Amino acid sequence: MSFVTIFFIAIGLSMDACAVSIVHGIAMKKFNIRHAAIMALFFGAFQAIMPVIGWLGGCTLRGFIQGVDHWIAFSLLAFVGGKMIFESTKLGDERKAIDFMSIYTLLILSLATSIDALAVGLSLSFLNISIIFPALVIGATTFTISLGGVLLGNRFGHFFERKMEFAGGLILIAIGVKILIEHLK
Repeated sequence: MSFVTIFFIAIGLSMDACAVSIVHGIAMKKFNIRHAAIMALFFGAFQAIMPVIGWLGGCTLRGFIQGVDHWIAFSLLAFVGGKMIFESTKLGDERKAIDFMSIYTLLILSLATSIDALAVGLSLSFLNISIIFPALVIGATTFTISLGGVLLGNRFGHFFERKMEFAGGLILIAIGVKILIEHLK
């Protein structure tokens, strides 16, 4: 898998974390780089770890489903992308009241925004792709985009929140279609 494809997967996966980061930025009275970096670190770390967990689980199943692995990868990416598009239509202002800097909240948000990465790791194992490099790219991309998301949210408010998650969903679906087309040739 090329770096460009991995990078676009990373961008797609980071959109949930970016949307939450934007909301955190909106909720901040004054921009705080330390808070932004802590949130980005949590999101980036979880986004790097979850595909590894999915990949390890998938490696144990690979022999059983090798003939349909591309369909599974497509289905997982299409499902996750569709879920992200659906979720982008129901984000609300009630998220502003969350204490984003409590450890409990950071863990819950990090886990919730990285479940999609677990499915991607599973897909990569079915495609027999090593996970180390993609996990690092996904984690670093999510860290960077989340950090920028807090700043964007603090500066520009709600304008981007739904659009980012919607775009991330479209990217994941497009990558799923690309994988399916490549394996059906």
